[in-house]
Amino acid sequence: MRFRLLVLFALLLIGFAAKAQTQEDQLIKDLIESIAENLPEDYDLSELQDRLTYYRKHPINLNNTTAEELKTLVFLSPLQISNLFEHIRKNGKLIDLLELQSIPEFDIQTIQRLLPFATLEQSAMVDKITAANLLKYGNNDLILRYGRVIEKSKGYTDLPGSKYLGTPDRYLFRYRYTYSNRVSASLVFEKDAGEHFFRGPKQKPFDFLSGHIAFLNTGRFKKIVLGDYTMQFGQALTLWSGFAFGKSPDVTGVAKRDVGLRPYTSANEFAFLRGAAMTVNIAKNIDFSPFVSHRKLDASMTTIDGVNMVSTINETGLHRTQSEINNKNNLEQTVYGGVLQYRTSALSIGAVAYHTSFNRTFTPGTGLYRIHNFTGKELTNVGAHYSYTYKNFYFFGEFGKSLDAGLAYVNGALVSLSSTVSAVLLHRNYQKNYHNFFNQATAEASEAFNEKGFYAGLNINPSKVWSIQVYGDYFKFPWLRFRVDAPSDGYEFLGQVTYSPTKTFRAILRYKTEVKQQNTNLTVPFNYLDEVKRENYRAEVKWAVGKSFGFQNRVEVVQFRKGDAKAEFGYLAYQDVSYSPLSSRLSGNIRVAYFNTASYDSRIYAYEDDVLYNFTFGLYNGKGLRGYANLKYRLAKRIDLWGRYALYNYDNVETVGSGLDEINGKMKSEMRIQLRYQF
Repeated sequence: MRFRLLVLFALLLIGFAAKAQTQEDQLIKDLIESIAENLPEDYDLSELQDRLTYYRKHPINLNNTTAEELKTLVFLSPLQISNLFEHIRKNGKLIDLLELQSIPEFDIQTIQRLLPFATLEQSAMVDKITAANLLKYGNNDLILRYGRVIEKSKGYTDLPGSKYLGTPDRYLFRYRYTYSNRVSASLVFEKDAGEHFFRGPKQKPFDFLSGHIAFLNTGRFKKIVLGDYTMQFGQALTLWSGFAFGKSPDVTGVAKRDVGLRPYTSANEFAFLRGAAMTVNIAKNIDFSPFVSHRKLDASMTTIDGVNMVSTINETGLHRTQSEINNKNNLEQTVYGGVLQYRTSALSIGAVAYHTSFNRTFTPGTGLYRIHNFTGKELTNVGAHYSYTYKNFYFFGEFGKSLDAGLAYVNGALVSLSSTVSAVLLHRNYQKNYHNFFNQATAEASEAFNEKGFYAGLNINPSKVWSIQVYGDYFKFPWLRFRVDAPSDGYEFLGQVTYSPTKTFRAILRYKTEVKQQNTNLTVPFNYLDEVKRENYRAEVKWAVGKSFGFQNRVEVVQFRKGDAKAEFGYLAYQDVSYSPLSSRLSGNIRVAYFNTASYDSRIYAYEDDVLYNFTFGLYNGKGLRGYANLKYRLAKRIDLWGRYALYNYDNVETVGSGLDEINGKMKSEMRIQLRYQF
């Protein structure tokens, strides 16, 4: 019954809704969706959306920018950025944005993506830092969000053992201030479902609090950040915190877009440093970025010979049960060091060195696969990275070393083979005892150690309406892994064809296969490895009718097989609808989906629209229907209100979920409301 009400609500929404996403909003959504598919389902992408939303409002002047700034536009490859600067160096400043068509590697799709975020006009904004200017010309952005699962789960009942000690409500408070490209400040409070709201155990006063103040482009001091920040240098092998992505249909994504020091504004409770950092120009083309950080981290402890030792760092940021609360702030981490960089238009060389210390000792744990894990309290990391552009080649790489432990390196090249074909090659070798707590280099595993691999990809644009992306990746794990009791290897292949005859129609066909090895499920005296193969087939169409209606249809099939067992399948089909007349206060979109998967192994994830700066990765597992509706209403010129309702309706089940999240019945629904005030 409730699902029927959702569909009825959606149909009413289509009839009365109004202006929804602009073309630029749709572009941001498409970019994030393409990246999100290759990230963990709980990854916070608000940092990326924040960047893109800011540049849509304050476009980058292509005649007065830096490589570091352009790298924040993740759809631009390093070779494209280098070619842009080389074109300006040889021909002078751009006169018209249409001139981008004459720059090598700038295809029609790239130019269409870039135009909403770029300009050639010098900003008339006053940027001198004075109290009067900060008050008069600063931009303030305030977001308040509330959400919860409507049904009562097992964890909120009066259980004798483990249970959720807080309420099922989720709260977010986010304030952001920016002044030109000179000053930035933010403050973020967050409470997750199951946590105490105010002044719970180990809370002062909220479960999560983050903030920063930053001064930018102040003479020799390019950046000064106090509070929470991220450091992103090289190929993410030695020092990288915050947002990162790797293998995706954009095959050039394996070449990292390092943006250096940045203020942190996300609600993710793990991926940042806390303290002070700066970037200062010490000589022509030479920058130095010293930093210091001190944080308390969540950690699971184990007792060995009467001494509490760290077995695992917990990254979820959840503090719902007594055990999670006990693990909260168990570990203190201090990091200090610096990055030295030399940069010209064609060459960039950097050196990184920093030291990490903890107040407790790490133990590798009991599993044989963990024998090479970090032990002790102190760790020093050093590294060197480079990038060099020569004609139609872009070379990049990084070497990292954990002192008294292992070595890791990654090297690659982007090359423009012709006006319609570009290629990328990447080789990596991460030793099994390479230790690093700020490492997000391109890898098959979630962390870049105990892995060797070779990646090759092609971007082919045979015409303005067709594009083809292909990549293959072979990887090898020299040592044991979780549920893999022997050295193993595997490969991954993706092929995608896109047809876009107009701005309002796009069709995509994609095939992806991945083969790995894993311990057999059979009961045997000694484990041996079975081949695990997962194949994805996807067909998708996005189209519009007139200037108001937008549609997206997707069908996806997953085939999973392990060893000699019979293959199992998962299916997903959904319909998205949005309605966007030219002028109205009201806007919205809906999705209705059917899914049928044999087990969790054949599950399917799909990105879902949500309220601004919140991201949902729908898990389609089991059999049933999934639907959601998003609504946005402009209360006033600077005040927007969002609402979201989403529902799972499963077939032939008595409970939904597992453990403390188990719900009696066959439905699980959630709601979310958000208020945004810009002033």
